[in-house]
Amino acid sequence: MAAYTELLKRPVSPTGVWSWLTTVDHKRIGLLYGVTALTMFFIGGIEAVIMRLQLASSDQTLVSPEVYNQLFTMHGTTMIFMVIMPMGAAFFNYLIPLMIGARDVAFPRLNAFSFWMFLFGTLLMHASFLTMSAPAMGWFAYTPLTSLEFSPTSGVDYWVLGLQVLGIASMAAAFNFVVTIINLRAPGMTLMRMPVFAWMTLIISFLLIFAFPVITIALTLLQFDRWVGTNFYNTAAGADPLLWQHLFWVFGHPEVYILILPAMGIVSDVLPTFTRKPLFGYPAVVFAGVTIAFMGFGVWSHHMFTTGMGAWANGVFSFATMLIALPTGIKVFNWLGTLWGGAIQFNTPLLFSIGFITMFTLGGLSGVMHAIVPVDTQQQDTYFIVAHFHYVLFGGSLFGLMAGIYYWFPKMTGRMLNEGLGKLNFWLMLIGFNMTFFPMHIVGVLGMPRRIYTYGADQGWDNMNMFMTIGSFVIVVSFLVFMVNVIRSLRSGEPAGDNPWGAATLEWSISSPPPHYNFIEIPTITSRYPLWEKDHSVGAAQAHGHDDDSHAVHMPDPSYWPLVLSAGITMLAGGLLIWKWHQILGFTIISVFGLLALYATYRWAFEPVNEPNHEEPHQ
Repeated sequence: MAAYTELLKRPVSPTGVWSWLTTVDHKRIGLLYGVTALTMFFIGGIEAVIMRLQLASSDQTLVSPEVYNQLFTMHGTTMIFMVIMPMGAAFFNYLIPLMIGARDVAFPRLNAFSFWMFLFGTLLMHASFLTMSAPAMGWFAYTPLTSLEFSPTSGVDYWVLGLQVLGIASMAAAFNFVVTIINLRAPGMTLMRMPVFAWMTLIISFLLIFAFPVITIALTLLQFDRWVGTNFYNTAAGADPLLWQHLFWVFGHPEVYILILPAMGIVSDVLPTFTRKPLFGYPAVVFAGVTIAFMGFGVWSHHMFTTGMGAWANGVFSFATMLIALPTGIKVFNWLGTLWGGAIQFNTPLLFSIGFITMFTLGGLSGVMHAIVPVDTQQQDTYFIVAHFHYVLFGGSLFGLMAGIYYWFPKMTGRMLNEGLGKLNFWLMLIGFNMTFFPMHIVGVLGMPRRIYTYGADQGWDNMNMFMTIGSFVIVVSFLVFMVNVIRSLRSGEPAGDNPWGAATLEWSISSPPPHYNFIEIPTITSRYPLWEKDHSVGAAQAHGHDDDSHAVHMPDPSYWPLVLSAGITMLAGGLLIWKWHQILGFTIISVFGLLALYATYRWAFEPVNEPNHEEPHQ
């Protein structure tokens, strides 16, 4: 019995691979999210480059139509759900407790569970390549393309179950951050004293909580149609042909703001640091973010203007789409107001922030164009639409996230990224991005449809497509420069110090990288910019605390049950895939791993607590 109890005790090793597998430290989980997202960015980039090579000139045969559709589907799915979302989550995890003066998130084991579910969901969906049945119906999965008649392989099933697992990860993280931000703020940190990034994290968490159940229901109905023979999307049996589109975009348009709001929060915190002035119109920026989130649930059908909804529906959603541009414009003007008259320092984080503002504004302007129904009718399903959402999600989200990486890398690692390589990275990415995506506006107006794998020489699109393909390789070079910069800086980068940028928010008051316990003493906040205004003493106790002080800080113990539970749930989903083709084997896997998931849940709930040891927490 004693040996059994010892086995079930939490692991305490502070180093090695096991420490990463069992960690519940929000900073380590943030780094795991970030590394995984960058890895998936590399994979999604390869998929994009292969598609660009296929389209570089007319009548290419580099890949077959089926392979092109697989690349197209997985590129979109990967970039949205496995790159931009988790990269934002990496910043949420690492920074939010530091920004609000907490030692960790409210539910550390749930935080670890959310990462492992994300990782296993990613692996589950990409396992489809190993079975030669990757999804090939488009990342939007419109019916009837997803029916057994048109997608008889298991590709759609991998996509559905992978997204369900990823959805569990997102929901777990969202509830965790809502509770953390509402309940664990340092004394004196009112909501209107929080950094804007913390505000955007709170807003995004509510968006996830309200939006993800919709796609969960839509995916569940699709599973029933494919596996049980129901008729939720079968129009021949009387189903509404637009049901999937409505459910998908009721989730899909709030998802756009889930992707863009992290970058908006990052830029809102970067600009004050490099202009040496407070954010212009802080309350307006915060309430504009809240308004965007609220209105984001009322514009989904602007994706469906050409589906025959009728004049009244088109008119209402056209007006709502134009209206949502107002809070977005408020943010842009407040960012420009922050730059105006500031003591501007053109470091790499600021360059990426300015790149975000300009590129996102261009994407927003083309979005307003699509709010006009006749214009949208002409441009629908052309490369003009592809240009628009890449200017929002690449020129917007990724440029903003890159600003965050360059800004907080010194805090995370204790090392500075090289400024020369950083600026080269920025200019190559900016030039390559515009070379790749701006001509898509032109070929779209010239009539080039999206979602095609080839085109004839008589269309006159060859030169533009070759130019865009060259631009995609410039983006590849910019990413390689970034990776060289990261590796070089980790090996021999300049030591950063606690606050190399002279920033004002709370995370810069402690050492770089932060200790395991974040704060020896929870600080008391009296202003919005504590390190600039009257709170210079906030970081004194943290920076100069004695080792003895850290012994009294009891942190959550590591745990392997989040990992075990995530593996059990994912293998249960894998069993469902197998059950469809081999019921006995599938039922066996479902039973075994379903019981494992239940057991892991029980052990998680009643996990023995280790006594605090007297070793200094790992750094």
